[in-house]
Amino acid sequence: MVRPPSPRSLLPAVLLLLLSLSLGAGDTLPTDSRLGNSCTQARKKCQANPTCKATYQRLGSCTSSLSTSLPSKKLPVNADCLEAVQLLRNSSLMGCTCHRRMKNQATCLDIYWTVHSAGSFGDYEMDISPYEDTVTSKPWKMNLSKLNMLKPDSDLCLKFAMLCTLNDKCDRLRKAYGEACSGTHCQRHVCLRQLRAFFDKAAETHAQGLLLCPCAPTDRGCGERRRNTIAPSCALPSVAPNCLDLQRLCHGDPLCRSRLADFQNHCHPMGIPGTCATEQFRCLRAYLGMIGTAMTPNFISSVNTSVALSCTCRGSGNLQEECEQLQRSFSSNPCLLEAIAAKMHFHSQLFSQDLEDPLFPMMEHQAAWKPSRGEKRTASRRRFMYTMAASAPPGTTSQHTESAPEEAMVAPRGKDLQIPTG
Repeated sequence: MVRPPSPRSLLPAVLLLLLSLSLGAGDTLPTDSRLGNSCTQARKKCQANPTCKATYQRLGSCTSSLSTSLPSKKLPVNADCLEAVQLLRNSSLMGCTCHRRMKNQATCLDIYWTVHSAGSFGDYEMDISPYEDTVTSKPWKMNLSKLNMLKPDSDLCLKFAMLCTLNDKCDRLRKAYGEACSGTHCQRHVCLRQLRAFFDKAAETHAQGLLLCPCAPTDRGCGERRRNTIAPSCALPSVAPNCLDLQRLCHGDPLCRSRLADFQNHCHPMGIPGTCATEQFRCLRAYLGMIGTAMTPNFISSVNTSVALSCTCRGSGNLQEECEQLQRSFSSNPCLLEAIAAKMHFHSQLFSQDLEDPLFPMMEHQAAWKPSRGEKRTASRRRFMYTMAASAPPGTTSQHTESAPEEAMVAPRGKDLQIPTG
């Protein structure tokens, strides 16, 4: 008689299966069923109800006029639109979310902003991010022995570029945007789309390593390689537009608006100096999500790590203050600056440790805190005011607080594209 396997003997096999599933989970696109309440599923539920379906269609006509309006612009309130909002308050549409790597992301975001664009009708509050706040904690295994082909004194940006080249997926995605963003007659919209694909689909560790590689202050070559990571000669506008016009353009695109809302939610300083809305890794993830949109930021120069939008506030008239607030949300944002500095410090540590095994896993501590929808809404009601005197933490260096000419706060396009290669 054959004895059935004992539970103890099955335990290793079960653990191995769970481990393989967890390691592969990050490589698949999330489906609607894997999201708590995706907007595409919420709309299906709504369309099954004749009243909800009709109300949603009414709201769609209301929000079409809001999509290209400045957030601070007061619009006349339509009673029919207000009624539609109230009727949908208790539907699953109001609490629906999307995921950056989900299939049909554009459709999901379209639904989200149809419902949420009309949330306040002129009474401006910061947009709430449509993205479900997921936490990943996969360690990054790097085979540093393969970097022996480089010179020992090679800068870290070159080393991270080599690590990307040695990874098939990272290399393929990087070459795709390198080709799309090259040449004197590049098509900017194609370049931005390929940039977005790289930062959305490449492993986060590779993408952050390429963009946030640390350089010595005197190593201009390394700094220029870092600044050219996003192909600024093609990705950034040839003439810096007004920042509010750029924001208006972004608000007309559901994806760009979503990325901006995500950045504002995760990177804005709170009322207490030195306190940020969420953890640094969430802020960096949101910042990288801006790359490839109409509001793509970049490093200002090759000699420091200050970042800025490629836009100006000249000609803003009585909206000058709002325009400068938008500029400072990138260029003088202590939460973003500290997150970038911390990530660069972490990256420098990867190559400064004398490790016996060249193949080693590295993982940063990521707290599993997840804000509730109510907490997000409470935080989003704060005006997006970036005044360094009120929000800069104690000990912040003067390079972040001193005023600078506006031209110095605009991310330059640079010369011909120089995608760093291994």
